[in-house]
Amino acid sequence: MAKAYSATCAKMIYHLQGKLCAKKSSFVAIDTGGIWYKVFVSPRTITALADRAEIALYIETHWRKDNGPELYGFETERELELFQKLVSVSGVGPKSALGILSIASVDQAISAINEGKTDLLTRASGIGKKTAERIVLELKGKLAIVSSPQALNLMESDLELEDTLMSLGYTRAQAKTAIEKIDPKLTSFKDRLKAALKKNN
Repeated sequence: MAKAYSATCAKMIYHLQGKLCAKKSSFVAIDTGGIWYKVFVSPRTITALADRAEIALYIETHWRKDNGPELYGFETERELELFQKLVSVSGVGPKSALGILSIASVDQAISAINEGKTDLLTRASGIGKKTAERIVLELKGKLAIVSSPQALNLMESDLELEDTLMSLGYTRAQAKTAIEKIDPKLTSFKDRLKAALKKNN
């Protein structure tokens, strides 16, 4: 059954839990006792959900004039909080914010922002140079989560790894999926490349 909690009003959905009924490239469908909710998620989340029968996601609702409410889902409250910060920046919509969470973990994204790495942020779909600069200007040093140089280094390495895999014939989606499955204990580029290649063999 769906669990609804109130943040600012009783009608806002804060959390959904139910059966994973469909998984597409940009969203999942959750059955909460006969009602299917369409929830947009990042590719990283889709990979993490794998083939789970039951899932639970924190929810942010956005209203569009043409389509009405859209639900965006996150595995953790930390992801939800970063998403909320990103969409507070002028020019950053929910799809663009989700794009940033598609290329980086929470720690990596915050580290990129705090270190002013706009070139990393522009790797996200919908994020141009000016928008990336605005994100850094408005959020740098203002995020509650402490940035991590190690997380930033890993993000830069994995973006290079993604390019390498694509040069070997992988699609971007295949490269991202392979990287997501790498043992986090592996830190060197060489070891992570070997592991990624094994994942798709």
